Amino acid sequence: MKRILLVDDEEGIHLLYSEELSEEGYEIHSAYSGDEALAMLDDVRPDLVILDINMPGMDGIEVLRRMKERHPELPVILSTAYHEYKQDLGSWASDEYIVKSADLNDLKNAVRRYLA
Repeated sequence: MKRILLVDDEEGIHLLYSEELSEEGYEIHSAYSGDEALAMLDDVRPDLVILDINMPGMDGIEVLRRMKERHPELPVILSTAYHEYKQDLGSWASDEYIVKSADLNDLKNAVRRYLA
């Protein structure tokens, strides 16, 4: 079973994404901050990371940079409510950039592309 590390500070996002992606057959591991995600990275050994950008403490761009330094091959999908971060050069290191929506088809399709 493919493992996804979901990094977001919003409980509602964890509930929604975990339920939907579990139904697709993925094992979901949750982190609520960048520091927690980095601490879990080597233990969980995810096949993919879904990462929020706007979080308290360390933002997702910094988490992305640190993850890619340790595991450059690890696919990371940035999932954010803000379109404007797409212009941030730091976000270009991600493998995919998805704007959060109630319709999870874009996210699910991106996950399938990387975990097929």
